[in-house]
Amino acid sequence: MISSVSSSLLRRVACVVFGFGVLAACQKNDASTGQVAGKLNDAAQLAGQKLDQAASYVGRQVDATKSAAQQNLQSASAPSIKIDPSALASSAQANLQNAASAANAQLGKAASLTGQGLETAGRKLQAWSAQNASASASANASNASGDFADAQKRTDK
Repeated sequence: MISSVSSSLLRRVACVVFGFGVLAACQKNDASTGQVAGKLNDAAQLAGQKLDQAASYVGRQVDATKSAAQQNLQSASAPSIKIDPSALASSAQANLQNAASAANAQLGKAASLTGQGLETAGRKLQAWSAQNASASASANASNASGDFADAQKRTDK
């Protein structure tokens, strides 16, 4: 790429120098050989300056392209994942707090359901106990009255 740009630039400069030479030689006024040589020398100097400027420009462009390519290569080979320990710790702490809050809510719900279940079981146990107590009292009363009747029968004999 650089050689094609340089050779193209050299051709242009050579054409410019040749054109100035032809123009200087073809002037209609009576120019002396010294004047023609002076003009050719001036044209050659101007062409040399332009060539130096062009070479300097091409060199700067090559250096800039090379620098950009090196930077791209370095950024491509650098790891793209960066881990920030403080952000990671903060995120972990937030996750733990959320998990603890959710667990606390679930434990509260479980305790409430357990309490309700125990209350229901207690009421049923009390009802069953009351039923058994009244049945037992009736049985005891009938046994007592039966025992009393037996006792009376014995005494009557």
